[in-house]
Amino acid sequence: MDNRRFKKRTLFLIAYLVFALLPIYWMVNMSFKTNQEILSSFSLWPAAFTWDNYRTNFTDPSWYSGYINSLIYVGINTVISLTVALPAAYAFSRYRFLGDKHVFFWLLTNRMTPPAVFLLPFFQLYTTLGLMDTHIAVAMAHLLFNVPLAVWILEGFMSGIPREIDETAYIDGYSFPRFFFTIFLPLIKAGVGVAAFFCFMFSWVELLLARTLTSVNAKPIVATMTRTVSASGMDWATLAAAGVLTIVPGAIVIWFVRHYIAKGFAMGRV
Repeated sequence: MDNRRFKKRTLFLIAYLVFALLPIYWMVNMSFKTNQEILSSFSLWPAAFTWDNYRTNFTDPSWYSGYINSLIYVGINTVISLTVALPAAYAFSRYRFLGDKHVFFWLLTNRMTPPAVFLLPFFQLYTTLGLMDTHIAVAMAHLLFNVPLAVWILEGFMSGIPREIDETAYIDGYSFPRFFFTIFLPLIKAGVGVAAFFCFMFSWVELLLARTLTSVNAKPIVATMTRTVSASGMDWATLAAAGVLTIVPGAIVIWFVRHYIAKGFAMGRV
């Protein structure tokens, strides 16, 4: 009976992996083909293997500048989000004040709101301030969604740290900055890794705000990938290569924080 259950689970797992990896494989497969082959035939691997699509991504400024722009504003957003969320999460986990639960709930409602709701206010504000088509514009817009998420994740990790650690440090003469950075922060490094991962991923894949608030100088790769139609039609091969390269940064981040994400699932905060 146990052996039969094991076989069913194994078959289910294999079917799930095939279902999940098939789109990725097909995109990789297309990235090594020409547009003519993609449109004219169906094949599980390239008939005429080519690196030209990747070469286009690395040599055409309209493509590689998109990756650079995305990395710049995603990095800015992640750093600012964690800088703001760490003290806020500490306050929610350690202190009780009037309306604390309501404020915490209000933060989460911002994260639940669709980005389209804030599109017009951001557009008018940045146009007035002259911030349109800048990296900081997209980074600041994404703060509205990433800070609540980071606060929620970090608060869960911080609440799991006994308050006696804080009291002992103060008795030993530690100032708050020294205690926070030398004792408390290493204890919640798993939470920081999880929060950084989700902030990075949201900013990396978010399209609506990134596309609307940029045009040329700060246009990210997600916006570039939606504008590949030319007079000759859709450039499927180059688009597939761009898609493969877009997965790489996220895969690298997942590799470094994979243990922290598992701990976040165990604590119920992911």
